[in-house]
Amino acid sequence: MKTRYILFSTALCSAMGLGLTSCNNDKFLEVNQYEIVAMDAMYENDANAKKGLNGVYDMMFPNDDYDGDWGFKPNLFTGCHPTIDTQATGWDKNWNVQAWNSGSSELLGGWKHVYHGICRANDFLAGLETAENVTPAVKQKLEGEGRALRGFFYHWLATTFGRVPMLATGENYTNTPQKARAETYAEMWDFIIADFEAAANLLDWQPMDGNYGRATKGMALAYLGDAYMWKAYRLTDGANGQAQDAGAAAQLYSKAADCFKQILNSGTYKLNESFTTLWDPASAWGPETIWCEQLDEGTNWGQWGNLTTKLMLKWYTACPENGGWGSLYLSWEWYSCYEKGDKRRSGSCYTGAVPQIDPNNSAYDPKYEGWYEPAIYGVNPYLQEVLGKGQSGTTTKQFHFNNGEWAPAIWSSKMWRTASANYKGWADGHWSPTPIYWKRLPNVMLDYAECCFRTGNEAEGWAQLDQLRERAFGKLEAGNEAALTAKYLPYYNSFAEWVGRAEGEDQDGGPFYKNRKEYPIPFGSNDDMREDAKTYYTKYTADKGFKSEVWKVAVNTERRKEFNCEWCLRPDMQKSGFMADHVATNYPKQSVEDLKDVPWTNRDYEYNDLKMDMPIPEDEILKNPLCDQNPAYVGGGN
Repeated sequence: MKTRYILFSTALCSAMGLGLTSCNNDKFLEVNQYEIVAMDAMYENDANAKKGLNGVYDMMFPNDDYDGDWGFKPNLFTGCHPTIDTQATGWDKNWNVQAWNSGSSELLGGWKHVYHGICRANDFLAGLETAENVTPAVKQKLEGEGRALRGFFYHWLATTFGRVPMLATGENYTNTPQKARAETYAEMWDFIIADFEAAANLLDWQPMDGNYGRATKGMALAYLGDAYMWKAYRLTDGANGQAQDAGAAAQLYSKAADCFKQILNSGTYKLNESFTTLWDPASAWGPETIWCEQLDEGTNWGQWGNLTTKLMLKWYTACPENGGWGSLYLSWEWYSCYEKGDKRRSGSCYTGAVPQIDPNNSAYDPKYEGWYEPAIYGVNPYLQEVLGKGQSGTTTKQFHFNNGEWAPAIWSSKMWRTASANYKGWADGHWSPTPIYWKRLPNVMLDYAECCFRTGNEAEGWAQLDQLRERAFGKLEAGNEAALTAKYLPYYNSFAEWVGRAEGEDQDGGPFYKNRKEYPIPFGSNDDMREDAKTYYTKYTADKGFKSEVWKVAVNTERRKEFNCEWCLRPDMQKSGFMADHVATNYPKQSVEDLKDVPWTNRDYEYNDLKMDMPIPEDEILKNPLCDQNPAYVGGGN
């Protein structure tokens, strides 16, 4: 039974915080001794030790001291934008054209944020090693959680930057201000693997004290398998890789498969019955959640002085004409990769009311057959806001509109769902109760499928894809419509009550009414429209002209459909060796005119696979002369 959430408390031992600050003035922040909590007080008993670990969990949250937007930036920019499936305008547009560089502020913000998390973990683990007053059972779990958290932070660094400096237990940037990057990828990944192996052995499937939000055995195994796959990628065809060892890679894929199989066989997780509900408040830490940053403070509506605990997701992701700012759009290439009947598309986005895709419009062009979905056409059905607010001349009725730069008229419903950017947004409505998923069960299923294909277990690989696709087409919703409606609809009726709009009232060009009887994306099965994965993707691969094997196209196209706007997309496609084929085939280099009337993306740059390792931030290079730069950014390529 889920007893309560631990929402990454901000409580932190003051001595621990001071330990991360260096200054040449010995009197810096000098205070009376009785105002300082001694470091060893953290380990006086079990309760204090648990509170001390909260200082590490705290770095799962955004924090104004480092970047303020962790959980959205830099994660969206490094984890999604390079795939071109997500796009941006304004200050963020460079992340779609490989024009990021070592001076990109988002990279430095993320780098500083996670290294502060690593330093906190290292300090905590060092103290825990010699703690005598913490009971062995609690000590074991805290070590497992501490190592899992450190592994998580290193995993983001390693999958974002390639080789990075590896600070070990007891090391931080105060006592180790300069350190070279790991000499080899194998050395770096072995360090990360050791953390997750230890965590998997020390932790249980259920979180300590019933606190959902703590690291568990399932979280550690999911990342351990992922780490094995990354090491295998670097040992074979990985860009910037330093060895060619197919035999060692095969063994690593087998080890990864074993990790994933343990999770699948544990009985701890199962797919949510409906994909469309995954970002609803009622789905917080649902049955398929393995590792999640749950942005939720109950009824504690945010104030301007404390926005980072909720993130400003609604403003980042909403349509600009509905109050949004333009950091996140979805491409028509992504939209068109879905089969008719796949409910993941309608559960992931809203489109502008583009005449060419409306079969009820006299100008309807049959080449867009299957694109029309009334629930998401020109409207945010969760908030019942008309895109463009129904204004005359709205540019959302075009494939692309100009928001400083051309952007596709598609917005993500994964984050612009539970809080309006229009109503009460600039006063007391800052709350965005949104889960930021780091690992869901589908991550494990698709990673396991890839490992099965690589190790000769093809039938099991296709079986994993078929199981996931059954959910995608609504098969698990069939017969459960009433229960799903009872669980997930009440929030949206309560939201209507909060914004104060009456039943049937027309506001800004669209109806918003209370006491709805049906979930915004109606439940029900489309499974009669689904082909088996092998049949469908064999034809799809040939029709699109991919160079990769059919299984690789299948696994990664399913990732595109499942994980759009989730930060694993680029790393997963990269470690699979699919990024170059994806960009070349799904986004061919071309000059597209009249973008407002054409859905396809104008890609005018040469894709460089080496740039999937982001540049080490310039600030780090200057302050840590032992740290060198990635090859793609040396000699004018920064």
